[in-house]
Amino acid sequence: MTISWKIKPFEELTTKELYEIFQLRLAVFSVEQNAPYQDADGKDLKAFHLMGYNPGGELIAYARILPAGIAYDEVSIGRVVTPQKARGTGAGKILVKNALEFIAEQLGAVPIRISAQSYLIKFYSDFGFKTVGEEYLEDSLPHIEMLLILE
Repeated sequence: MTISWKIKPFEELTTKELYEIFQLRLAVFSVEQNAPYQDADGKDLKAFHLMGYNPGGELIAYARILPAGIAYDEVSIGRVVTPQKARGTGAGKILVKNALEFIAEQLGAVPIRISAQSYLIKFYSDFGFKTVGEEYLEDSLPHIEMLLILE
């Protein structure tokens, strides 16, 4: 699958890009997963937004990267999402790989903490993330914190 990638801080997002981001996040996290929550949590304003587009110009992969001190003491990756039609294509793996590369290049070899939906432990473990702590409910869904130490 051919994906073109962009990464921008909030201030550089166009209104169309911002709309596409919220549209995808709402479609998956609120509607598909039936987890109503306050998506616009203020953290987007301080995040880097990683966006992947298919050849037709449709947003098919997205994640936000938060500098240390915003969500956790460590850098974090969150709101990792692909629409149903992009799942199983490798888009999610490429998305996380690109996020990790951006962090290493722009922020250095820093620890990265995520709050992963529990069913994705294996997915993130394949990148070197290790579970830390106990499982907990976030927005009515089981989650667990995971940590990756870049070297």
